[in-house]
Amino acid sequence: MAKALKLGLPKGSLQEATLKLFKKAGYHINVSSRSYYPVFDDPEIGSMLIRAQEMARYVEDGHLDCGLTGLDWVLEQDADIVEVSELIYGKEGFRPVKWVIAVPVDSKVKSVKDLQGKRIATELVEFTKRYLKSKGVKSDVDFSWGATEVKPPNLADAIVELTETGTSLRANNLRIVETILESTTRFIANKKAWQDKWKRQKMENIVLLLQGALAAEDKVGLKMNVQEASFKRVMSLLSSLHSPTISQLSDKGWYALEVIIKEGLVRDLIPKLKSAGAEGIVEYPLNKVIP
Repeated sequence: MAKALKLGLPKGSLQEATLKLFKKAGYHINVSSRSYYPVFDDPEIGSMLIRAQEMARYVEDGHLDCGLTGLDWVLEQDADIVEVSELIYGKEGFRPVKWVIAVPVDSKVKSVKDLQGKRIATELVEFTKRYLKSKGVKSDVDFSWGATEVKPPNLADAIVELTETGTSLRANNLRIVETILESTTRFIANKKAWQDKWKRQKMENIVLLLQGALAAEDKVGLKMNVQEASFKRVMSLLSSLHSPTISQLSDKGWYALEVIIKEGLVRDLIPKLKSAGAEGIVEYPLNKVIP
């Protein structure tokens, strides 16, 4: 029987961003709206959609060899797993998400200490309890099944909630008291599976391609032709970047330059390159950048 790696993909808020990342990494995945078993174009990968909140538990107990989930849910489950790689992406962008303590704007709570004896609603129950205990604060921490932002002040004195932009909190007249955790997506592995040579190599290959796709996310390639008389002027504009690839063209006195740069720099850089004498400037997207 052919070997297969059991991979957990996060269902829910991270699902779309994860599938997009895998596609950019070179994997074609067929996801049926009625199935929890996406099909990879790689027959050595068997996958399953699992909520990120549960992923670490199923990886820890071996139902899955590996999976992608947030650091927050690894800590919430206190899971004994191998953290293979940090992958900084989320449903709204390429930055960490934050778990914050939030209270109504007119609340008297100014710090964590003021939560002594208060009721807190959150989905991140166990981590919140451990965090409060580390601060010497005893509160009633209740599990929230959703719509957590609407619970203060009638159903809770405070909440611990996930936020990327803070927009939802402000819309519900809440203010942040403190950030208790910053979380990013992690590729995690079952300890026994990590010791299996074949599975470990397969996981490392997947992570390499995912990291390459993320590294390329805010970069583009630029290539151009430059006459010898303009070479120094053009190179001076590229001097703060990694050394361009330089090739001599068949036309005497002409060079081809190619460089990878941050996409945000291109708008201002291209006109300067043109003025400095660069010709045939081509900008192209990147799928992966492997260091």
